[in-house]
Amino acid sequence: MDATVGKATPGPHRLDLGTIFRRIEQRDDDVSENPYRLPRTALPQRYELRLEPDLETFTFSGDETIVLDIVEPTEQIVLNAVDIEIDQAILTDADGALVGQISYDEPMQRATFEFERPLAVGPAELNLRFRGELNDQLVGFYRSRFTDVDGNEQVVATTQFEATDARRAFPCFDEPDMKATFAVTLVVPDHLLVVSNGAEVARLPVEDDKVAVTFAETMKMSTYLVAFVVGPFEATDPIDVDGVPLRVIAPKGKEHLTAFALECGEFCLRYLSSYYDIPYPGDKVDMIAIPDFAFGAMENLGCITFRETALLVDPETATQAERVRILDVVAHELAHMWFGDLVTMKWWDGIWLNEAFASFMEMKATDAMKPEWKRWLSFSAVERPWAYDTDGLQTSRPVEFEVTSPEEANEMFDALTYGKGSSVLRQIEQYLGEEVFRQGVGDYLRTHAHGNTVTRDLWAGLDRASGLDVGAIMDTWILQEGFPQVDVSSTDEGLRLQQHRFLFIPDETDQTLWKIPVQIRGASGGKPFEKKTLFETSSTLVEIEGPVDWAVVNAGGHGFYRVTYSEPLAKALRANIDELDDNERYVLISDTWAMVESGQVGAAAFLELAAAYRDESEFSIWKAVIGSLASLEHHVVSDADLPSFQKMVGEIVRPSLDRLGWDPRADDSDLTRSLRGLVIGALGRLAADPDVIEQSRKVGQSWMSDPKSTDPDVGQTSLFTLAAHGGEKDYEAVFSAYKSARTPQVELRLLQAVTFFDDSVSADRTLEAIKDGSIRSQDGSWVTARLLGGRKSGTHAWQRLREDWSSLIGLMPPMTLRRLVEGIPGLSRPDVANDVQAFLAETKVPHAEKATVQNLEKLRSNVILREREADLLSEYLSGRS
Repeated sequence: MDATVGKATPGPHRLDLGTIFRRIEQRDDDVSENPYRLPRTALPQRYELRLEPDLETFTFSGDETIVLDIVEPTEQIVLNAVDIEIDQAILTDADGALVGQISYDEPMQRATFEFERPLAVGPAELNLRFRGELNDQLVGFYRSRFTDVDGNEQVVATTQFEATDARRAFPCFDEPDMKATFAVTLVVPDHLLVVSNGAEVARLPVEDDKVAVTFAETMKMSTYLVAFVVGPFEATDPIDVDGVPLRVIAPKGKEHLTAFALECGEFCLRYLSSYYDIPYPGDKVDMIAIPDFAFGAMENLGCITFRETALLVDPETATQAERVRILDVVAHELAHMWFGDLVTMKWWDGIWLNEAFASFMEMKATDAMKPEWKRWLSFSAVERPWAYDTDGLQTSRPVEFEVTSPEEANEMFDALTYGKGSSVLRQIEQYLGEEVFRQGVGDYLRTHAHGNTVTRDLWAGLDRASGLDVGAIMDTWILQEGFPQVDVSSTDEGLRLQQHRFLFIPDETDQTLWKIPVQIRGASGGKPFEKKTLFETSSTLVEIEGPVDWAVVNAGGHGFYRVTYSEPLAKALRANIDELDDNERYVLISDTWAMVESGQVGAAAFLELAAAYRDESEFSIWKAVIGSLASLEHHVVSDADLPSFQKMVGEIVRPSLDRLGWDPRADDSDLTRSLRGLVIGALGRLAADPDVIEQSRKVGQSWMSDPKSTDPDVGQTSLFTLAAHGGEKDYEAVFSAYKSARTPQVELRLLQAVTFFDDSVSADRTLEAIKDGSIRSQDGSWVTARLLGGRKSGTHAWQRLREDWSSLIGLMPPMTLRRLVEGIPGLSRPDVANDVQAFLAETKVPHAEKATVQNLEKLRSNVILREREADLLSEYLSGRS
């Protein structure tokens, strides 16, 4: 690795797709090549689990019977177990019972049972008794806490098994293709609610006021989808969704926050069943809010677990973004019931099959339920840029990437798996046609129901539906890293397209090519035209009759590529911006900003284009404009030039606030209310408009006293502006309100506000709150990342983090550390960046090694942006004064 910030490294050597494909085939067929894979001498068919958690001692005990198929003679059984003590192992086969001698391989997370004779080929049963700890790391079988409405602390026992943590709860064959059925019984205090994958079928009293609750046996599924939750919860009455009972379950005292999630669940469950044309594969759906949760949610069959903010909401005080978040996550997890649970990837290198498709389907379901939210436009503005930001790096990876160890499996849950995967699915859906795509997906699911698949199985379904070689197209997007930039120029015959890889730090040696489904529209000789082509070479001519008046490549904005235009075409496009649809206007501003980041367009030219968006009315497009302006402010604008930059931002944004006003109107759409909050925030924090700051202080203080006192979007953005310009007393007020918040969204908003205080004293206090537990461990990583992004205090926050690295990192669940390193790119002052680079070259971040390397490259790119544009932008701003 080149440890010098600001220097580009050579482009990596590339294998051709044929070589990559052969390696994948070999990997799929020979699991013995991976030392982390279990032997296939014995295969599980059924688990019978009985577990007894103790919520006072934070321990659990259990016994299980695993019905096995011994497929070849062996004297040992090897399965996964970690942080579990196994007290007994007895195997019964056709020749009788045997006691197993137990040994552990902790680095490989395995337990081996040796027997004194070879096991008979055929059916067998392995009975195990074991013990474990309800840990506080948010993985495996773990404990969570919350304070109830009476101020009493309550304890919950819950699970999070994906990717490879079922082995922390019970010894098992913890690989996705070793599917089995699961019959679960939990022994718990009678007053607690207990939930698992199947419906409750029996409840028998046992000693000490406990009950043994037995659940229906599941369908054949992977271990990572098993779940059980125990605690002081309350459940809504079930609603019937075409024969499937659906409930939302919340910590006691929060059932009143479940109505919107229940509405979302009912719609999405029905929509998805219809889309797939396959009945829901379980016997019920419970959606459960967990107080401490590392992710947004987890798609356990029939027992879906959520972070509270992704499920519970007070509709009267919720912002538009909070409601979108809940609908998105509910749709995403329910989409998994088919794509992931019914049909599952064979190994973790295919995790994109689960997550990308669920991300794609959450958009479909959300758009179907709330078309007025224009979710595909916000998909372009949020999910796709998330992927672009990583895939524009030399340290990117293919969507499908070889995975060996559990640590590598956990690192697959990133922007490429979710954001890029779903983006390229949207691209191919729009190229094939939505109905053809749907039929191909249904074909794939029916063909492989209850089984495990590899990527080419999905392409086969789409091939059959479309009659095209979809795999040949999609392999270029899934099996190689990066994405293309398409350069467009005009000729007498039409449009000349040239493709090359887009990189934030360009590498002219990179020769990667893609099969790009390009859709073009525009006008020629005053007449509209549309073109569709598969662009496979480095250069091609799209013939168009007559001179091109204007053209938009990536028509509809669905393609996962960036576009640049020759100056005459760019000028014509800007002159005809009213001819572009929402997605196309978004793509124009987004692609232009990307060219600034990569050094192909100057910041001043971007500001001129941004000024042309003064009359824009779409929230998602404004979000792209304001987000880019915020990046300029943070990475490029000097302190001396800040007043001039703030003045220009005010000139761009102020007309929108003048049109919208501070107060909501009866005819406002949900997106209009969001836009009002966005522009108020931009004027208060980016433009530092004194009138907006003063009004925000009043509204923010009023909102803290009563969240129902003002429009939620205006209240939230005012709170953030109050914090951004606040002092010690303001910090005290916000943090105190955070600690006493009674709904998940209000609590989250206040915690977000805490991170807007941009001074070293506030940063110190916030880091101390992470250390003393005042801020939940689930939130420590992202809160720290946001502190690193402070314009004034980010450097100080980094120094504190570096000094307290071991103690702070030790408090954060390992699975959340990827969020921490996402704050690194904000530290773009060259001296600080060099310090960050040197420190992290010597320091490993568990579960985030790839993410660390990628974010260090993003940091280097931001340093280069600062060094390249700072003086030029200063000259431009001075010329406007």
